[in-house]
Amino acid sequence: MDFQNRVGSKPGSGGVASESQGNVDRRERLRKLALETVDLAKDPYFMKNHLGSYECARILLFQVAYPEIADKMQPRHRFMSAFEQKVEAPDKRWQYLLFACEPYETVAFKIPNDDVDKSEGKFFSNWDKDGKTFTLQLTFAVGEQDKNQPAPPPPRVQLRFY
Repeated sequence: MDFQNRVGSKPGSGGVASESQGNVDRRERLRKLALETVDLAKDPYFMKNHLGSYECARILLFQVAYPEIADKMQPRHRFMSAFEQKVEAPDKRWQYLLFACEPYETVAFKIPNDDVDKSEGKFFSNWDKDGKTFTLQLTFAVGEQDKNQPAPPPPRVQLRFY
């Protein structure tokens, strides 16, 4: 039997890796690369989730399914201040993201009261008519801590006498 020009034909080569093994290897290489380029101990925007993988703490993704929605209806979203709602005691550290669509009741998610970056590519919403799923991804604006600090004093004028 001739094994020449076949995949994994060299003796002792171990054969071809399956697709799942290739995915695991690629994921592991990307994780190691991320650990080399980003110092996770110092970066406050990366956190470890409950599954052990790393994710960005400044990006939130919401997917709400509406299986019984009428064909011509589309869900809506809105940001609400903690002082507008009447369910919990108002707390200025939080705001609420609401999703509403008939015949469902309004759903609210409690999120940090940071500025949301609504620029192009940072804020994304989509209504999937076929899957009847509303997707919203938002990114919090970076540098909010700098906004709360007072502006630095103007530079001193240096007079030179000749």
